[in-house]
Amino acid sequence: MYLLGIDIGTSSIKVAVVDANSQKCVATAQYPDQETEIKSVKAGWAEQSPLDWWHNMQKAILKLNATKLFNPKDISAIGIAYQMHGLVVVDKDQNVLRDSIIWCDSRAVEIGDKAFDKIGHEKALSNLLNSPGNFTASKLAWIKENEPNVYQKIDKIMLPGDFIAMKLTGEITTSISALSEGIFWDFQKDEISKDVMDCYGLDYNFIPKVNKLFSSHGVLKEGIAKLLGLTAGIPVAYKSGDQPNNALSLNVLKPGEVAATAGTSGVIYGVSDSLTYDNQSRVNTFAHVTYAPTEKNTGVLLCINGTGSMYRWAKHTFAPKSTYQELNHLANQAPIGSKGLKVLPFGNGAERMLNNKFTGAQLLGIDLNIHNQSDIFRAVQEGIVFSFRYGLDIMRENGMKPKVIRAGRANLFLSDVFAQTFVDVTGVPVELYENDGSVGAALGAGIGAGIFKTAEEAFTQQEVIKTLIPKNSEEYEPIYQEWKELLIKALK
Repeated sequence: MYLLGIDIGTSSIKVAVVDANSQKCVATAQYPDQETEIKSVKAGWAEQSPLDWWHNMQKAILKLNATKLFNPKDISAIGIAYQMHGLVVVDKDQNVLRDSIIWCDSRAVEIGDKAFDKIGHEKALSNLLNSPGNFTASKLAWIKENEPNVYQKIDKIMLPGDFIAMKLTGEITTSISALSEGIFWDFQKDEISKDVMDCYGLDYNFIPKVNKLFSSHGVLKEGIAKLLGLTAGIPVAYKSGDQPNNALSLNVLKPGEVAATAGTSGVIYGVSDSLTYDNQSRVNTFAHVTYAPTEKNTGVLLCINGTGSMYRWAKHTFAPKSTYQELNHLANQAPIGSKGLKVLPFGNGAERMLNNKFTGAQLLGIDLNIHNQSDIFRAVQEGIVFSFRYGLDIMRENGMKPKVIRAGRANLFLSDVFAQTFVDVTGVPVELYENDGSVGAALGAGIGAGIFKTAEEAFTQQEVIKTLIPKNSEEYEPIYQEWKELLIKALK
């Protein structure tokens, strides 16, 4: 019995097939090989075509099938993980009305700030656990204000994973977790937020049917099944934003457990059993995959836009013909502190942990006589880690004090320099696992389809591949404090 996981990433679509009995990944594939474009027709804007996600997902699944490591007809359920906070709008015939305004788009910051004031800061934070900010609801309000012709044609709004599920099944559903990440959910009343909907003047009929996260969100259509070599009628049994899903994939389910990722964006995600929030909304709280009205498990999320995107920019700018593995080897040749070179990696939209300010990415302290490629790539990795530390300290202010952080050995955590620097600078040991988002989505499908009786049962075979402990914390602390002073100056 096999499970299919689909991860709708910003850079590409990744898919995996997992054996439900062994809980191990049988095969994986990614499409396209090059990083998907983010359309930015104006400063601070970021869009992608949902139809491109759909096309790339089909290519990825066919590429996966071509491995011949499994029989696609033996796949029993599908799970979907997706880039969070993106907005997809469709008409009554399920036609896409415009490109998706994705997570790192900054155009709705001012709209969200006005809503925060109008609703009232205390009420917004206690009920929404966040400022309306630059999230999905605010992006929809932007369309209403700026593209009324599009707004008038809207039948349903969706997050990226909802759209892919719609294309697979013909049904449009959502979940409490998804609505919370869009800032549509009132945690005190456990219902769609009247404050947000009324503040923005949004139509309640736009909201799809709300299903349990681990449940059937429709079954695979016959024509699509034939196209993809799958069996018609199998359920899409799980949909989750990439960060709650990443936590799931690392078995981060209970209060106090913490996960980290360092892909296009960087995230630290901790589970809490209380409706906690940051007074400045620098870190955000959403419904975790295990959230229920009777057991309100939330995910406290620190997001840094400019992590993998910063490293990608550095690669394309300073060593376009090198592989990331070669860059990691270069970074390892530079000393701790990169000979004084400092990087502020905040060049991918307004950063929530910086109070929605946009400093731009900065490369500081260049000495033309001593700095070379190895210093640049180490400084970029160190700057990204320093931004994690800055955000983790905010989480600590709000009561999140991790004793260990779990991470998948992927993206920047493939770099020994990055992984060890992360541990040294945060002062928290890291456990590395093989699971990634697509594997987590597959296991989530097994939970939703009832193949696993509980979420915990889906991870009984999971093993730590490596544990990293702090080694150079004392040496890094003054270097971090110097970096922090530069950031504070940039924010003034």
